[in-house]
Amino acid sequence: MFNFVVLPIALASFVVAQSASNPALEVEAIKAHFQQAGIVPAGIPSFDPSAVLVADYAGVGGASPGQALTRAQVGPAPAITVTPANSSVSLSGPFTLAMVDFGAVGSDQSAGVTRHWLVNGVTIDNNAVSNASAIAITQYAGPAPPAGSGPHRYAFLLFAQPESFAPPADFSQPNIGVSLFDINAYARDSGLGAIVAGNYITVEEGTATASLSATSAVETSTLAPVSTSSGASSGGSSSTRSSSSPASTSTAPGGGNANQNGAAAFTTSLGWLASSVAAFVVFA
Repeated sequence: MFNFVVLPIALASFVVAQSASNPALEVEAIKAHFQQAGIVPAGIPSFDPSAVLVADYAGVGGASPGQALTRAQVGPAPAITVTPANSSVSLSGPFTLAMVDFGAVGSDQSAGVTRHWLVNGVTIDNNAVSNASAIAITQYAGPAPPAGSGPHRYAFLLFAQPESFAPPADFSQPNIGVSLFDINAYARDSGLGAIVAGNYITVEEGTATASLSATSAVETSTLAPVSTSSGASSGGSSSTRSSSSPASTSTAPGGGNANQNGAAAFTTSLGWLASSVAAFVVFA
């Protein structure tokens, strides 16, 4: 009994270390998260990133996909880091960084999404996103969802910005306040490239007054094997595409996880156990 208890603990530490050093696996996971959370295709038609984006809020650290945070925690702008999926991915800039509110799962977005951050011309230096020479069309404004509207999904999107990029006339000047807009139309009309990396958090004010659709959790054990040595340049995924099947954990609207499987993780297959522990510890 003693050995049975100690083995998963030691294995969990090993798996966490392995996952943290495998950006290709993290890219596959965030693609699945965007699908499961309804950001794709309801918010953006497709999402095939080639790098991992992390939003690091002071006092919180790097937020995991769909992590529920409070308005106080996300008030100041986060530090953004971007890590290539593999050595074949180039992150030479410039890029456009956006943070938009896709609302609660299933919400009506026909009028557009709320723009909380839009910066053109950011660059990446040692994996850190820098806006030292960028143009902030909309300065960072912390999430402030209406009370009772449920957990809103705030997505960070990093677009490749080619030399031919030209923002629409109504977004050509800096310091435009928070407002509704069409993120897909902006990307198309300005000539932005593909979404290189993305992530999202959830913020809720009060308790939802309506029944909301739920999303499914993502386990790395459901993802196809990925390569860490081959791939494409920035703007396309360098790893094998896959979709996530229903997992042993469930997600509350917007991404909060609740474990349902318990002892089922302990099987006679050590490889399956490693994947399950990695999913529970890293991405749950």
